[in-house]
Amino acid sequence: MAPVFVRVDRTMLDTMTLTKSVAAFCGALLVFLLFGWLAESIYHGGHGGKGEHAQAYAVDTGAEAAPAEEAPAEEAVPFAELLAAADPAAGEKLWRQCQACHKLDGTDGTGPHLNGVVGREKASVAGFSYSSALVAMAGDVWTPENLSAFLENPRGYAPGTKMSYNGMRSVQDRASLIAYLATFGG
Repeated sequence: MAPVFVRVDRTMLDTMTLTKSVAAFCGALLVFLLFGWLAESIYHGGHGGKGEHAQAYAVDTGAEAAPAEEAPAEEAVPFAELLAAADPAAGEKLWRQCQACHKLDGTDGTGPHLNGVVGREKASVAGFSYSSALVAMAGDVWTPENLSAFLENPRGYAPGTKMSYNGMRSVQDRASLIAYLATFGG
Protein backbone atom coordinates (compact mmCIF):
# COMPACT_ATOMS: atom_id res chain seq x y z
CA MET A 1 0.00 0.00 0.00
CA ALA A 2 1.32 3.37 -1.03
CA PRO A 3 1.56 6.15 1.57
CA VAL A 4 -1.15 8.84 1.33
CA PHE A 5 0.04 12.38 1.58
CA VAL A 6 -2.41 15.06 2.56
CA ARG A 7 -1.51 18.54 1.60
CA VAL A 8 -2.38 21.09 4.29
CA ASP A 9 -2.86 24.68 3.26
CA ARG A 10 -0.61 26.75 5.57
CA THR A 11 -2.69 29.94 5.30
CA MET A 12 -5.81 28.15 6.53
CA LEU A 13 -3.89 26.67 9.43
CA ASP A 14 -2.39 30.04 10.34
CA THR A 15 -5.75 31.81 10.11
CA MET A 16 -7.44 29.17 12.20
CA THR A 17 -4.68 29.31 14.80
CA LEU A 18 -4.92 33.09 14.96
CA THR A 19 -8.72 32.95 15.30
CA LYS A 20 -8.49 30.43 18.13
CA SER A 21 -5.86 32.53 19.90
CA VAL A 22 -7.95 35.69 19.71
CA ALA A 23 -11.06 33.80 20.88
CA ALA A 24 -9.14 32.35 23.83
CA PHE A 25 -7.88 35.81 24.81
CA CYS A 26 -11.38 37.31 24.58
CA GLY A 27 -12.85 34.45 26.58
CA ALA A 28 -10.21 34.82 29.30
CA LEU A 29 -10.84 38.58 29.44
CA LEU A 30 -14.59 38.01 29.74
CA VAL A 31 -14.10 35.52 32.58
CA PHE A 32 -11.69 37.93 34.32
CA LEU A 33 -14.18 40.82 34.08
CA LEU A 34 -17.07 38.63 35.23
CA PHE A 35 -15.19 37.44 38.31
CA GLY A 36 -14.05 41.00 39.04
CA TRP A 37 -17.64 42.23 38.93
CA LEU A 38 -18.82 39.31 41.09
CA ALA A 39 -16.09 39.91 43.69
CA GLU A 40 -16.85 43.65 43.75
CA SER A 41 -20.57 43.08 44.29
CA ILE A 42 -19.90 40.55 47.08
CA TYR A 43 -17.29 42.68 48.81
CA HIS A 44 -19.31 45.89 48.67
CA GLY A 45 -22.69 44.32 49.32
CA GLY A 46 -24.14 45.02 45.89
CA HIS A 47 -23.75 48.80 46.10
CA GLY A 48 -21.02 49.01 43.50
CA GLY A 49 -18.59 50.70 45.90
CA LYS A 50 -20.36 54.04 45.82
CA GLY A 51 -20.42 54.56 49.59
CA GLU A 52 -24.09 53.68 49.98
CA HIS A 53 -23.62 51.66 53.15
CA ALA A 54 -26.23 51.72 55.85
CA GLN A 55 -25.12 53.26 59.10
CA ALA A 56 -25.04 50.66 61.89
CA TYR A 57 -25.87 53.06 64.72
CA ALA A 58 -26.08 56.75 65.53
CA VAL A 59 -24.82 58.51 68.61
CA ASP A 60 -27.12 61.22 69.91
CA THR A 61 -25.02 64.03 71.39
CA GLY A 62 -28.05 66.06 72.41
CA ALA A 63 -27.10 68.93 70.14
CA GLU A 64 -29.07 69.55 67.01
CA ALA A 65 -27.24 70.14 63.80
CA ALA A 66 -26.60 73.82 63.33
CA PRO A 67 -28.19 75.20 60.18
CA ALA A 68 -25.65 75.87 57.48
CA GLU A 69 -24.88 79.51 57.15
CA GLU A 70 -25.82 80.86 53.79
CA ALA A 71 -23.05 82.46 51.87
CA PRO A 72 -23.75 86.11 51.24
CA ALA A 73 -25.05 86.60 47.74
CA GLU A 74 -22.69 88.51 45.54
CA GLU A 75 -23.89 91.91 44.54
CA ALA A 76 -24.88 91.52 40.94
CA VAL A 77 -23.82 94.43 38.80
CA PRO A 78 -26.67 95.45 36.51
CA PHE A 79 -25.98 94.38 32.94
CA ALA A 80 -26.52 97.94 31.71
CA GLU A 81 -23.50 99.04 33.76
CA LEU A 82 -21.38 96.18 32.42
CA LEU A 83 -22.45 97.06 28.88
CA ALA A 84 -21.59 100.73 29.40
CA ALA A 85 -18.09 99.75 30.57
CA ALA A 86 -17.65 97.03 27.94
CA ASP A 87 -14.83 97.12 25.40
CA PRO A 88 -16.01 96.68 21.79
CA ALA A 89 -12.41 95.86 20.76
CA ALA A 90 -12.50 92.86 23.11
CA GLY A 91 -15.89 91.98 21.62
CA GLU A 92 -14.36 92.00 18.15
CA LYS A 93 -11.96 89.25 19.26
CA LEU A 94 -14.87 87.28 20.74
CA TRP A 95 -16.78 87.72 17.46
CA ARG A 96 -14.42 85.19 15.87
CA GLN A 97 -16.37 82.43 17.63
CA CYS A 98 -19.58 83.65 15.99
CA GLN A 99 -18.43 84.37 12.45
CA ALA A 100 -18.36 80.71 11.48
CA CYS A 101 -22.18 80.84 11.34
CA HIS A 102 -23.14 84.54 11.35
CA LYS A 103 -22.24 87.54 9.21
CA LEU A 104 -22.31 91.28 9.74
CA ASP A 105 -22.85 92.34 6.13
CA GLY A 106 -26.61 91.79 5.89
CA THR A 107 -26.38 88.31 4.37
CA ASP A 108 -27.27 85.14 6.20
CA GLY A 109 -24.93 82.24 6.80
CA THR A 110 -25.80 79.13 8.75
CA GLY A 111 -27.35 81.58 11.21
CA PRO A 112 -29.07 84.90 10.51
CA HIS A 113 -26.99 88.04 9.97
CA LEU A 114 -26.30 89.94 13.16
CA ASN A 115 -25.86 93.49 11.97
CA GLY A 116 -28.59 95.48 13.70
CA VAL A 117 -29.39 92.61 16.08
CA VAL A 118 -29.29 94.83 19.18
CA GLY A 119 -32.80 96.30 19.36
CA ARG A 120 -34.14 94.14 16.50
CA GLU A 121 -37.25 92.01 16.90
CA LYS A 122 -36.57 88.34 17.50
CA ALA A 123 -37.02 86.00 14.52
CA SER A 124 -37.43 88.96 12.17
CA VAL A 125 -34.79 88.41 9.48
CA ALA A 126 -36.79 87.86 6.31
CA GLY A 127 -36.14 84.58 4.57
CA PHE A 128 -34.32 82.93 7.47
CA SER A 129 -35.81 79.68 8.80
CA TYR A 130 -35.86 80.13 12.58
CA SER A 131 -36.53 77.35 15.07
CA SER A 132 -40.01 77.16 16.52
CA ALA A 133 -38.59 78.27 19.89
CA LEU A 134 -37.47 81.61 18.44
CA VAL A 135 -40.55 81.99 16.23
CA ALA A 136 -42.63 81.75 19.42
CA MET A 137 -40.68 84.77 20.74
CA ALA A 138 -41.40 86.89 17.65
CA GLY A 139 -42.52 90.37 18.59
CA ASP A 140 -40.11 90.52 21.52
CA VAL A 141 -36.93 92.58 21.05
CA TRP A 142 -33.29 91.55 21.33
CA THR A 143 -32.36 93.87 24.17
CA PRO A 144 -28.80 93.65 25.49
CA GLU A 145 -30.14 91.75 28.50
CA ASN A 146 -32.00 89.25 26.26
CA LEU A 147 -28.93 88.80 24.09
CA SER A 148 -26.80 88.20 27.18
CA ALA A 149 -29.19 85.54 28.49
CA PHE A 150 -29.30 83.86 25.06
CA LEU A 151 -25.51 83.92 24.65
CA GLU A 152 -25.01 82.51 28.15
CA ASN A 153 -27.08 79.39 27.41
CA PRO A 154 -28.82 79.31 24.00
CA ARG A 155 -30.59 75.99 24.61
CA GLY A 156 -31.73 77.09 28.06
CA TYR A 157 -33.04 80.45 26.82
CA ALA A 158 -34.80 79.02 23.75
CA PRO A 159 -35.24 75.24 24.14
CA GLY A 160 -35.22 73.66 20.71
CA THR A 161 -33.08 76.37 19.12
CA LYS A 162 -31.06 75.35 16.08
CA MET A 163 -28.02 77.20 17.43
CA SER A 164 -25.43 74.61 18.42
CA TYR A 165 -23.22 77.02 20.43
CA ASN A 166 -22.73 75.88 24.04
CA GLY A 167 -22.76 79.34 25.52
CA MET A 168 -20.48 82.08 26.81
CA ARG A 169 -20.13 81.88 30.58
CA SER A 170 -18.38 85.19 31.29
CA VAL A 171 -20.84 88.05 31.68
CA GLN A 172 -18.05 90.53 30.87
CA ASP A 173 -17.31 88.71 27.60
CA ARG A 174 -21.00 88.77 26.71
CA ALA A 175 -21.14 92.50 27.41
CA SER A 176 -18.08 93.11 25.23
CA LEU A 177 -19.51 91.05 22.37
CA ILE A 178 -22.88 92.84 22.55
CA ALA A 179 -21.08 96.23 22.63
CA TYR A 180 -19.25 95.18 19.46
CA LEU A 181 -22.48 94.02 17.76
CA ALA A 182 -24.15 97.30 18.72
CA THR A 183 -21.63 99.14 16.53
CA PHE A 184 -23.21 97.43 13.48
CA GLY A 185 -26.58 99.06 12.91
CA GLY A 186 -29.31 97.63 10.70
